[in-house]
Amino acid sequence: MSDVFVSYKAEDRRRVKPLVEALQADGFSVWWDEQIGGGTAWRQSIEAELNAAKCVIVAWSKRSVGAEGTFVQDEATRAQQRHVYIPVTIDKVHLPLGFGETQALPLTGWHGDRADPHYQAVLAAVRRNAGTKRRASPSPLREAKIDRRTAIAGGAVAAAAAAGIGGWAFLRSSPASAARSIAVLPFNNLSGDPAQAYFSDGIAEEIRSALTRIAGLKVAGSTSSDAVRNDDAQTAAKKLDVTNILTGSVRQSPSTIRVSAELIDGRTGLDKWSQDYDRSPGDAIKIQTDIAQSVAAALSATLGEAVRAVISVGGTSNAAAQKLFLKARAQRQSDDSESGIRDVIGLLDSSIALDPKFADAYAMKARALADLYGYYTVSGGSYEGGYKHSEGVARQAVSLAPKLASAHMALAYVLMSQLDVGRAATEIERGHALAGGDVNDLLAYAAFLDILGEYDAAIEACRQAQDRDPLNPAAYGREASSQYEAGHLPQAIQAYRKTLELAPNLLIPRAFLGQALSDDGKFDQAMAEFRKLPPDYLFRLLGESILFARQGNRGASDAAFKRAQQVHGDSAHYQYADIHAQRGERNEAFASLDRAWEFRDPGLAYMKSDRLLDPLRSDPRYAALLKKMNFPA
Repeated sequence: MSDVFVSYKAEDRRRVKPLVEALQADGFSVWWDEQIGGGTAWRQSIEAELNAAKCVIVAWSKRSVGAEGTFVQDEATRAQQRHVYIPVTIDKVHLPLGFGETQALPLTGWHGDRADPHYQAVLAAVRRNAGTKRRASPSPLREAKIDRRTAIAGGAVAAAAAAGIGGWAFLRSSPASAARSIAVLPFNNLSGDPAQAYFSDGIAEEIRSALTRIAGLKVAGSTSSDAVRNDDAQTAAKKLDVTNILTGSVRQSPSTIRVSAELIDGRTGLDKWSQDYDRSPGDAIKIQTDIAQSVAAALSATLGEAVRAVISVGGTSNAAAQKLFLKARAQRQSDDSESGIRDVIGLLDSSIALDPKFADAYAMKARALADLYGYYTVSGGSYEGGYKHSEGVARQAVSLAPKLASAHMALAYVLMSQLDVGRAATEIERGHALAGGDVNDLLAYAAFLDILGEYDAAIEACRQAQDRDPLNPAAYGREASSQYEAGHLPQAIQAYRKTLELAPNLLIPRAFLGQALSDDGKFDQAMAEFRKLPPDYLFRLLGESILFARQGNRGASDAAFKRAQQVHGDSAHYQYADIHAQRGERNEAFASLDRAWEFRDPGLAYMKSDRLLDPLRSDPRYAALLKKMNFPA
C-alpha cells in the first residue's frame, strides 16, 4: 500500500512529476501510473492502488476538468467516498460540479521548490492523512533506463501525432525564425515492462527523423535530446537552444496502444497542444498515415504535399514488415559483432520477404552486408565479391525509391568501401540533397568533404550539426578531425578536448588529440594522452612510434612499430605507411601503401587529406595511387 496515490491526466505527467519527486524526498511512498507493471491489467491495478492509498492527490488542470478528464473525475469521486481526497490545481480552473466543497491547494507555476509555501500546504495535508515521515532522502522515480542504441520505434507512428494540427499551426505562424525550432524527447514507457521501451523510445526517433526533412525547421538531434530526457521542458529547451519541446508517453496492453503527446513552450513551460491516440497493437502503419495527414492539414497546402511525400518515401504498408525492420534497426545500433550483424541481415531478409518493395530495408541490409564482408568474412585477401553483393542490394534500394536519402547514402558507403571515391561522391551529394537537416547526414557529409580536402565546407557542416545536436560528442570530434587535417592545430586540440569532455571514454578522439599535440610540439602532453589508451591500441602505437622518432629515440620508435605489426598484422598497412612517412622512409611508406591497396584497406580513402602523409605528396607514386581510387578532380 502506498502513502499517496496521484491522479492526473496523462498529458500533465511532466508537470506532475516534480510533485511526485518532492513527496518522495519528504519520505512518502507515491503511486502513479508510471508504476503499472508489465502485463498488469490497467484498471484492476489502478483500482487496487486507489482503494488502498492513505491519501489521493487529484491534480486538476484544464484537461482533467474537461470532457476528456472523466477518468480523473472518477478517481476523485472514489477518493471523496473514502475521505482521502486532496485536490490541487496546476492550472487556473473551476473544479467540476461536486468537487468544489473541498478547498483546492494551488500549485500553478510551481516547479519543485520544497520550501515553497504552496507545496508546504500540500505536504501538511498529506501528513494529516498519511502521518509524518522521517526519511528525507529522495527515492528515485522508476524511469526506464534504456540505452538509446537499443531503442527502436513502433512506426513514426503515434508520436508524430504530437505534430498534429495545433502544434504545427504554431510552428507555421510564428514570424521569428527562433520559434521554428523543436526538440523531440524520448517518450515515456508507461507499460511497466522494459521490453516495451523499444516502442516508446523509438517513437521519438521516427518523428524526429520525419521533422528534419521539413525545410526551415530546426530539429535538435537525438544524442542531445536523449541527454535531457529527464529534465523539465524549460531546462531542456535552454540546454538545446530550442523554443519548443515535443514529448509524451506510451502505454501498451494486448488489446490497446495509447499514445499521449504534448507540445510545450520551452520558454514558459506551458502546454501548446496535446492529444491522446488509442489504437490496436497491429495498427502502427495506420497511425503513421494519420500523423502524415495531420501534419499536412496543419501546414499550407503546398508544404503539406511535400511533407506527405517525404514521410512516405521508402516505407512500407505492411505492419509486420515494419516491425521486423524496427527490430533490425535496434539490433544494428546495439551490436556490431559478426553474429549481431548476421541477425540484422536475417531480420531484414524476413522483412523484405513480406514486402519486396521495402526500400528502407534494402538500404540497411546493404550497409550491414558491407560491414559483414569488410570486418569479418573477407577471404583470400579480397573484399571484392562481398562488396559487389552489397552494391547490388544498395542499387535495389535506389531503384525502388530514387528519392530516399538512406538508399543513396548506403550506396555511397559501399562504393567508398570499394575505394571508388568518385562514384561515392556522386551518391553522397544526392543523399545529402535529399536528407535535409539530419545530424547523422551532416556528419557523414562532413567526413566525406574532409576526405576530399574541402576543409572549410566540412567544418561548416560540423558547426550546423553542433547547432542541432549541441551535446553530441561526434559533432565536435568530426570538426576536430577537419581542423587537424587543415593544419589548424590549436582549433583541433580544442575541439578534441570538447569531444572528450562530453564522452571521456572514447578512444579514437583521445588518440587523435595526442597526435595533434605531438604535431604541435607538445610531446609531454601528447604522451600523457597516449598512455591513457590501452597498451596495444593501434593508434596509441602509431602515435608513440612517430613521437619517439621526432624525439630522436629510434629504438623506442622501432619497438612501438614492431609491436603494432605483431598485434595488427596485415590489417594496418595504411597506418604503417604513416609511420614510415613521418620517419622519412619514403620507399617503405609506398611499399606499405601498395600492400594496403592489395588488401583494399578502407583507410586509403583518407590519404588525400592525411597530414601524416605530407612527405609523400610530391612523389608521382602518390598521385598514381589517388588516380586508382577515382578521386574527383
